[in-house]
Amino acid sequence: MSHDLSALFDPKGVIITGVSNHPGKFGFVTLHNLLAAGYEGAIFPVGREHGEALGRPVLGSIDEVPEGAAEMVFICTPQSVNEGLLRQAAAKGVTAAFFAAAGYREAGPEGVEAEERLVALADELGIAVAGPNGQGVVSTPSKLCAQIVAPYAPAGRIAVASQSGNFVSSFLNLAHHTGVGVSRAVAAGNAAVLGIADYVEWFADDPETDVCLVYMESVDDGRSMFERLRAVAERKPVVVVKGGASDAGARAAASHTGALASDDAVFDGMCRQAGIIRARDVEEGFEAAATIATQPLPTGNRVVVVTTVGGWGVAAVDAMSETRLIATPLPDDLFAAIDEKLPPRWSKNNPIDMAGGETRDTVPEILELAAAHPEVDAVLFLGLGIQSNTAALMREGGFYPDHGLERIVGFHERQDTRYAEAAAEIAGRTGTPVLVATELANARPDNAGPTAVRAGGRMCHASAGRAIRSLELMNRYSSWRRARGL
Repeated sequence: MSHDLSALFDPKGVIITGVSNHPGKFGFVTLHNLLAAGYEGAIFPVGREHGEALGRPVLGSIDEVPEGAAEMVFICTPQSVNEGLLRQAAAKGVTAAFFAAAGYREAGPEGVEAEERLVALADELGIAVAGPNGQGVVSTPSKLCAQIVAPYAPAGRIAVASQSGNFVSSFLNLAHHTGVGVSRAVAAGNAAVLGIADYVEWFADDPETDVCLVYMESVDDGRSMFERLRAVAERKPVVVVKGGASDAGARAAASHTGALASDDAVFDGMCRQAGIIRARDVEEGFEAAATIATQPLPTGNRVVVVTTVGGWGVAAVDAMSETRLIATPLPDDLFAAIDEKLPPRWSKNNPIDMAGGETRDTVPEILELAAAHPEVDAVLFLGLGIQSNTAALMREGGFYPDHGLERIVGFHERQDTRYAEAAAEIAGRTGTPVLVATELANARPDNAGPTAVRAGGRMCHASAGRAIRSLELMNRYSSWRRARGL
């Protein structure tokens, strides 16, 4: 059954239980994070007694909350009192609850019984319950950061659902690093009531979301999961990272979530049939989702690599050898057009190695020629940031800004900014993905090239290989859709 999760992700008011003025307690931290993120709805901190926290009055009971003023309750109190609190919240009109509280299935037989009672109570009250044993929920459209840890991510188009709260943090940290933001994020915890498929189905209808990103360790009903995620994949991309792939990992997952991980080979086959994009690890999963969220889908596997120097192009072609992607031979008309733009020493092949022959306009012109050609399905640009890296050394070398250095430094940095902006504009206008990769995305994130990519909310990959891997996952999904006439 699909659940309406609007009250979880876009509540008009939030009740927080377990609030005191102790900054190390979950209730205090959740209140702080809600306020710090700028949540504009009503907030009702509730503690064991009246008091104050962060300048807000703390109520002594949920009974003091005005009826209809809150739609979500965030529960940070011990398991033994939570059923009563949930009944009180329901009486006030709450229709969604997030349980950060632990002590349920993961805690042994008594916890299992408590979780079974929680499930029955949620059904009785008609409340959508997230968790228990979860980290929290984030919703950037509502400026909602209801979670017991950091960070709060920049706004974007990726929705995250994870069986591990730690990996919610990982995805949000990567959003900060790359500048590719999220729309929603939720830690499923024990998933007593709401599971991964429930969240992903809601994301499929969410106008704020373009791609779903999932971390999971266990699958309770494989056939149901397969059918539900396949239906979502027909509408929006679903990227999945799965823990517990190895025997040792499966044992670790069981101790973490209290559930057994499914057979990995079966899971992998399910992903292929359902059009689910399976990534090998968290970094690859985020980068694939970030690329899909910010690029057009490729219509085939023909790739043109554009590089300012040769070695990076070789690395890109090597990376393609492990995928379905090909460095397509340059069509005659494209070859001729490029030949007019570059000096005789250029590679005259794909990768297009400009051999240092680019002028003020060359890079945008070559990217445009490649992306606009009907026999090219994707473009990879390597070499962004070289000019700004030179400029950085000039800034730091002790002679800046004299000797003409100020002028040339400004030129170099403006050029890299222009290249980054051109790559985004050309991809949007031609409908051909134009990926950008440079190690400077990690090594010197303040470089004008990756900074401009990040400022545009797009993914700047840290290597040709990582960009090729994201493009390969995009292509697999695109091929799956085309095979079904979608």
